[in-house]
Amino acid sequence: MTALRGAPVPARIAKALRIGDPPPNLRDYEQARRAFSWERARAQLDGLPHGRGLNIAHEAVDRHAAGARADTVALRWLARTGARREISYRELGELTSRFADVLAGLGVEPGERVASLLGRVPELHVAALGTLKRGAVFSPLFSAFGPEPVRQRLALGDARVLVTTPRLYARKVAPVREQLPALRHVLLVGYPDEIAAAGEVAGGIDLRAALAAADAAWEIPPTDPGQLALLHFTSGTTGMPKGAMHVHEAVLAHWATGSLALDLHPGDVFWCTADPGWVTGTSYGIVAPLVHGVTVVVDEGELDVDRWYRILQDERVNVWYTAPTAVRMLMRAGAEVAREYDLSALRFAASVGEPLAPEAVAWGAEALGQPLHDNWWQTETGGIMIANYRAMDVKPGSMGRPLPGIEAAILRRDDEGRVLLDAGGHAVEAAAGEQGELALRPGWPSMLRGYLGEPERYARCFAGGWYCSGDLARRDADGYYWFVGRGDDVIKSAGHLIGPFEVESALLEHPAVAECGVIGVLDEVAGQVVKAFVVPAPPAEGDPALARELLGWARRRLGPAVAPREIAFVASIPKNRSGKIVRRLLRARELGLPEGDVSTLEPEPPS
Repeated sequence: MTALRGAPVPARIAKALRIGDPPPNLRDYEQARRAFSWERARAQLDGLPHGRGLNIAHEAVDRHAAGARADTVALRWLARTGARREISYRELGELTSRFADVLAGLGVEPGERVASLLGRVPELHVAALGTLKRGAVFSPLFSAFGPEPVRQRLALGDARVLVTTPRLYARKVAPVREQLPALRHVLLVGYPDEIAAAGEVAGGIDLRAALAAADAAWEIPPTDPGQLALLHFTSGTTGMPKGAMHVHEAVLAHWATGSLALDLHPGDVFWCTADPGWVTGTSYGIVAPLVHGVTVVVDEGELDVDRWYRILQDERVNVWYTAPTAVRMLMRAGAEVAREYDLSALRFAASVGEPLAPEAVAWGAEALGQPLHDNWWQTETGGIMIANYRAMDVKPGSMGRPLPGIEAAILRRDDEGRVLLDAGGHAVEAAAGEQGELALRPGWPSMLRGYLGEPERYARCFAGGWYCSGDLARRDADGYYWFVGRGDDVIKSAGHLIGPFEVESALLEHPAVAECGVIGVLDEVAGQVVKAFVVPAPPAEGDPALARELLGWARRRLGPAVAPREIAFVASIPKNRSGKIVRRLLRARELGLPEGDVSTLEPEPPS
């Protein structure tokens, strides 16, 4: 994969600051933790005029558009074709106000949901921030999803408006539109001839024309900090996707993490490569950098090694936030390719989505001139919780240390995987070096405020006074945290969470499938990919032809990012006596590992 493969990786990479770079926002970790408070962070934001509350869009756009940064480039869009467009904070303020006016004209009320199904285009930022200006709730969807995942999320979110392109509408929404009675309007992004060629779209509106006709003089209504702002869907091990609800107060965490974890400074050029359909694409592709008034690079193209290095070089990117999948692809090309480009503007590079291998951290030091900085957070946390900081030494393979304002712990679990509580109902913390469940003390501003329509599921996230992440980790004697693995069956592929139940449900709809179970298996580039174990329904036979048919079936329904990459035919699926699939056994058999306790399993039929 890289010249570093098999080479020893240092246990610690000492950080040296470059002459001419601005000093780190976090210089002394212990002093920063002592001095930090969320009240002081709140003082860094304006709030709505006349004490009318706190609104994410005001902090990200309007306060800059009305001040010294009005003519600073907010968005620098790089099209696939090579075209580019720059949008200032003043222009972004006008466009987002027009979008809010469009929503009001369509009868969208505060609290109603507006969804996006878009790639990396400026209209995504306009839709997100314009929705928040209206007081409505923004819900981004992953454009690589197939029709069924799109339908599920639009239906669960009760979306009234969808912003998408004619092509994505035709492929992802039109096949399921009749199952979405609450969806009233579709705002179409594209050139007039593309929209005209799309034909009849129920509730279809040309967004460009609608914006041109709208009023740019929009006043954000009073916004309570606890008002719902963002709805992010994340996969679980069973049942439907979970709708994680976040509020406007989350902007405090976006500001703090942008400053302390990503080290954003005035005048910076920032590039987050995350897909806009995921929480990283919203929290750090839109909100955090704009709150800091920096220039955000938005690249429409897909990952291409030379294209990405050219962007880092030509756009003079100072802070780069990417994913381990992308890093592994760059590593495969070799560090010598990176050295063909002038990356001297790059001051800080970080990665998120899944654990960053120690080799990748060291590769960053060789290829980019500095180590890559891993960090940890979840859809539920809304922002970065644990990070490697610019001024601190990096331990390759470690997630780093908790952000100032965040209290983290490793909790012991009992034999059934539950957090262990003492006689007083308090969670029992693990000793240094001991594996347990990574937990956070509730109360940070970007903490999810519930799962949409599922209060009991939300309540199960907490135990003994802690938010329990479901991730297994350990903490070393220096206070650095190390990821061990997921405590459940959720699959992490290319940084995205995939619920096995969602994939299993789609496969079970095929008449040739009697039973199936899904796990993640290791992949050199994506980290994990989905593998499905299928029991054929007679008279079907588990042959290569059926495997190809099932792969195609799943890709059409779920999209290539979620569908399995491999099908294996088996005589039975291991289940416990209540009928729940025991995926740990599928993993053990896949890897040739001991199966462990099987006393709770239902008897499997003879082969």
